[in-house]
Amino acid sequence: MAISCSVQGFPLQTAFRTAAFAPALRTVVKMSATAGSRISYESLAIKPPEHPTYDLKGIIKLALAEDAGDRGDVTCKATIPSDMAVEAYFLAKEDGIIAGIALAEMIFREIDPSLKVEWCRNDGDFVHKGLQFGKVHGRAYNIVVAERVVLNFMQRMSGIATLTKAMANAAYPAYMLETRKTAPALRLVDKWAVLIGGGRNHRMGLFDMVMIKDNHISAAGGVTGALKAVDLYLEQNSLQMEVEVETRTLEEVEEVLHYSSQTKTSLTRIMLDNMVVPLPNGDVDISMLKEAVQMINGRYETEASGNVTLDTVHKIGQSGVTYISSGSLTHSVKALDISLKIDTELALKVGKRTGRA
Repeated sequence: MAISCSVQGFPLQTAFRTAAFAPALRTVVKMSATAGSRISYESLAIKPPEHPTYDLKGIIKLALAEDAGDRGDVTCKATIPSDMAVEAYFLAKEDGIIAGIALAEMIFREIDPSLKVEWCRNDGDFVHKGLQFGKVHGRAYNIVVAERVVLNFMQRMSGIATLTKAMANAAYPAYMLETRKTAPALRLVDKWAVLIGGGRNHRMGLFDMVMIKDNHISAAGGVTGALKAVDLYLEQNSLQMEVEVETRTLEEVEEVLHYSSQTKTSLTRIMLDNMVVPLPNGDVDISMLKEAVQMINGRYETEASGNVTLDTVHKIGQSGVTYISSGSLTHSVKALDISLKIDTELALKVGKRTGRA
């Protein structure tokens, strides 16, 4: 049975740049496991960000074990014959950007490598409410056991990708970044979803970029002291990496620029924190931000942070900053409503009755 992927008549939201739609059903390229628990991502169009110690396969196993407990799925054991084969269909219950297709493949393969999964959308594509965008065929028991874990990842990732796409489009020509405000143990997954949504990744963790923030500045006795300490540390340890310093006032921006004009420094980016001032009418004043950008005058990358919302990001993006960062991309995500149904006819009927299909 072919999946209908008709897109006629769906409402395009102005915040989205709609990706090209695949004209026919396709099978997602399988990813190969490498030595130990490592996974090869070479076949993926949008690869997850790199992390030296993150074990994505281990996270999948943990999520499945959390669900299975010490008895497994007692309901499936009671109701589903072990040899029953079915097809189940992925159904979008609202418009958005789909993400987590590649991760879903990994989860199904972990449960049962014989399951066959096909899609008519790619990670990063737009889906509209009511669209059947994929199917999985094989043992019903294993499909239902995998269902919730697959959907939990896909719904969260798709919610992040959907918001990221809207904010990244509005922020242009600035680039949209997330932060480290991710769900514990899901940082790589959350940041992967940002990439799928068209954003860019900020530092992965504490190890891959020096980021001098307010507490570091206070402990070091000021902006200049913190920059000197970082430059000395990197030199003594023969380290080369990006360095960002947070500034909160135009005086701090001037101090950074004075230090860098007098000293060889590893500084690469200046954060302009809370220089977007909210106004009573809901608008924002970006005059301070623009003045800071003009002071820096292209000598360093710039990053606007604070008071960034879908309503304000476009105006902030016109200030001349290189990047705009927002923790809301991951810490306040609204999951995209997706289901996986064996009886799609009944699911669509119920969905239409409740306005969710």
